[in-house]
Amino acid sequence: MVAVPASARTVLDDQDISRALTRITHEILEKNRDSAGLVILGIPTRGVHLARRIAERMSQVEGREIVAGALDVTMYRDDLRLKPARALEHTEIPDDVDGKVVVLVDDVLFSGRTIRAALDALSDIGRPRAVQLAVLIDRGHRELPIRADFVGKNLPTSLAEKVQVRLAESDSAESGERDHVTIVQSEQGESA
Repeated sequence: MVAVPASARTVLDDQDISRALTRITHEILEKNRDSAGLVILGIPTRGVHLARRIAERMSQVEGREIVAGALDVTMYRDDLRLKPARALEHTEIPDDVDGKVVVLVDDVLFSGRTIRAALDALSDIGRPRAVQLAVLIDRGHRELPIRADFVGKNLPTSLAEKVQVRLAESDSAESGERDHVTIVQSEQGESA
């Protein structure tokens, strides 16, 4: 197991994350009433894993299979010229989005720029009836007028801090630890 740095403060453990995702799942179902009209899309990397967990929980509640997809926003980001682009991720849309309610899922909502990119990417795919946003962490500091419809935890932070979400699906080999969310002092110029 890799230890969490001494300057890191754990704010959610695996049980907290599980409870937050269960609550988000029920809130999505209550707001939308018809899961057949929903398309769940995670934003890579950790948003895809969270979307799959939410879809699993929805399947249990609804008694039918609900599949989550992935929406890569890399080529829609407005900071491509400022820093090197990461490798493209896979976009997988499990159902036609036209006339449906699309729920975008991400791990941390910060400036809002990733969600703006997701909205641009989504508009190239189709025309949903509505788009909703579910995030595990809303840390504030918005630069665009975007807010989440479903939030696991509001986590006020300073700009000198960084929120790190670690999930078993993407980080277990690296950290050897279970799901957790920590706040650490960020390196100069870093943000998430």
